[in-house]
Amino acid sequence: MRFMASVSIISLLALGAPALAQVTSAPETSEPAQEEEARQERVIVTSTRREQDLQDVPLAVTAWQQEALSEKGIVSYDGLARETPGIVLNQPTANFNTITTRGIATNGYGANLQAATAIYINELPISSNGNSTILDPTLYDVERVEVLRGPQGTLFGANSLSGAVRILTKAPNPNEFEASALVDFGLTDGDALRQRYNGMVNMPLIEDKLALRVVGFYRDEDGWVDNIGTGIEGANSLEAVGGRAHLLWEPTDNFDVGLLIIHEDNDPADSGLTNPDRGEFIRLTERPDLFQSDFTSYNLTANWEMDWATLTSSSTYSNIDGLFIVDLAGTFNQAIPFALDAVGSDENFVQEVRLVSAEGGDWDWTVGGFYFNKRRDIDYDYRSSLDFLQTRNLTGLPNEYYQSYSGYFDAIESAAFGELTYRFSEQFWLTGGLRYTETSVQSHTLAGGYNSNYLAVALGGFSNVALTVVPVAAADGQKVEADNMSYKVSASYKPMDNLTTYASISTGFRSPVANARAGSVSLVDPNDLVIPNGADSDELTNYEVGMKGTFLNGKLVSNLSAYYILWEDIQVQANRLSDQVQFATNIGEAVSQGIEFEVGYYPGNGFSLFVNGSLNDTEITELTPEEAAISGAEEGLQLAMPNFQGAATARYDFDIGDMDAFVSGTVAHVGDFPAMLPNTPGQPNLPAATFDYSDAYTTLNLQAGIEKDNWKVTGYVENLFDDNSVTYVHPEAFTDARYARLRPQTIGVRLSLDY
Repeated sequence: MRFMASVSIISLLALGAPALAQVTSAPETSEPAQEEEARQERVIVTSTRREQDLQDVPLAVTAWQQEALSEKGIVSYDGLARETPGIVLNQPTANFNTITTRGIATNGYGANLQAATAIYINELPISSNGNSTILDPTLYDVERVEVLRGPQGTLFGANSLSGAVRILTKAPNPNEFEASALVDFGLTDGDALRQRYNGMVNMPLIEDKLALRVVGFYRDEDGWVDNIGTGIEGANSLEAVGGRAHLLWEPTDNFDVGLLIIHEDNDPADSGLTNPDRGEFIRLTERPDLFQSDFTSYNLTANWEMDWATLTSSSTYSNIDGLFIVDLAGTFNQAIPFALDAVGSDENFVQEVRLVSAEGGDWDWTVGGFYFNKRRDIDYDYRSSLDFLQTRNLTGLPNEYYQSYSGYFDAIESAAFGELTYRFSEQFWLTGGLRYTETSVQSHTLAGGYNSNYLAVALGGFSNVALTVVPVAAADGQKVEADNMSYKVSASYKPMDNLTTYASISTGFRSPVANARAGSVSLVDPNDLVIPNGADSDELTNYEVGMKGTFLNGKLVSNLSAYYILWEDIQVQANRLSDQVQFATNIGEAVSQGIEFEVGYYPGNGFSLFVNGSLNDTEITELTPEEAAISGAEEGLQLAMPNFQGAATARYDFDIGDMDAFVSGTVAHVGDFPAMLPNTPGQPNLPAATFDYSDAYTTLNLQAGIEKDNWKVTGYVENLFDDNSVTYVHPEAFTDARYARLRPQTIGVRLSLDY
């Protein structure tokens, strides 16, 4: 068994990389004592559901703070992934994201598979939309973003199989007025204007008792991909608007109640996927592909701090309305019109109650309960076109839709969890955690829909045909239920004050999946495979050792760990060849092992250097012939994770008169990886025509800025060498354009103001 080292490092300065030291500007070189004090500051995180020094957390954690996010122009997941070791973003287009952690992923987005990496906005999980997180939440005015690698099943639930990303927003300040603004203007590919506006106002309403914090943002970004089917140049433009309002009441020193409302509309005008056979940034669809979302969330959180523990109750209701409109004509090489107009709505309710022991003493403990209920309603309308129907004289349909039906599914998760730490001394402590989870999911098809023989008739080249229309009967799918016990055990040892080591074993799992069209036979080819019932829970066990230390009198920070992961009963998505119906199933086992590293070095005189990277080897190790046949997988297959990724940032801070100034450069490299399973489901000896790899690529971003008092101006160049590498390959055959590319060179300026 190979056992490799992984590193999760934090930077010395909040400006240059994910945060360790919390400084607002580089220490002045004329004051060595100030330098030392700044370097010794620590980031406090809540990845263990309690406030804890990041350097003492027995997990691989990267913490991003607002200043680093703003200065680097990181507004969504892509910037986080490129500079966080062990993380890859599979992003076909804006507002459509799947995060892979440590290679625990098989590419795809449908079949109701859940994401292997959980994503939270505060207490709300938003990564349960299929196995893609449709929403691109704003990252302005956040307290921090915590990226936790390795299974987080004990504290963050069923679908944090390989890790969790936590977006933690800033709370209102009842003691003083605050305001900030950030404006970003850029030009992509020479003429596509990028505009980003962000603002925050914090208003104390009753001193020390009541405050309101309001955040707003607006993004208007021109596209750079031309759609030759719609005739629109720069088709993949984006408009997004939203904000949040947080009202905090602190009637006493030990009790507070907060109401947080978030609303975001994210409206890409078309997909950014391209077809290399048609041109570098060219796509073809009859109408724009739309992946749009409208998100609203209401959260009520109360904290009661007692002498011995803090009781927290968090209740969240959210609604996500989404459009999934995609041209499917690529399935049959554009021979006939074929598209899906899907309109969906998710209603989610999340309740968590937890009790966390007070600081001090030999024992630390956390206990709690969790409940999650989700209902997703979807209208499925499969589209031809009126022109085609009239040209072929195909009659019998009520409109241009040849199939139309509605359905919904209910998913419920309830859990009880706890963690306990015993400190034998200041140098040695043990932690154990358990979470018992029950899950259920059931899909339903509603009456009132219809299907037809359009595909068979159209593909057969027939004309002057009255299509046969049959009603879709109401049906209740199989209710899939499961229960699971996740656990974590870790030992931590501090041989010296500036060094923490740990070893841990942790587990995670995902909820089972029910296939909505289980048992269905293809109307195009009745001999094709029959859709199976669904997929059982998959499970993961992570073995990890690590070290987190500060050396050279605080000038060097280095956190190290090693992991070996066994992934069993892997949930995968497959597509039936004849009609591209998606379904979920299970296959064998995979092993993931790798090295992650982050190092921050501050030698003085204004220089700083931050380096991170990951080496990963993830492949399928066990597979039966039956599993290979139904899924298209192969034993020994590399999964959707590069063998190497890494980034390095060099920075120099200096003075220009009475102003602080800096220059920095970040180089990032991501290796190639396969986009999907290599063979055709149901036909294991037939290679999938769509199988391909992403490109290995290296990008360079440059920044320079000046700052004085409460304002700052930063000029930047992103993707300096205008690399157009393929970052993602869409796994399904139905799209003509399946390749996402790096955003072209973007030159711009950011202006920020804090009051």
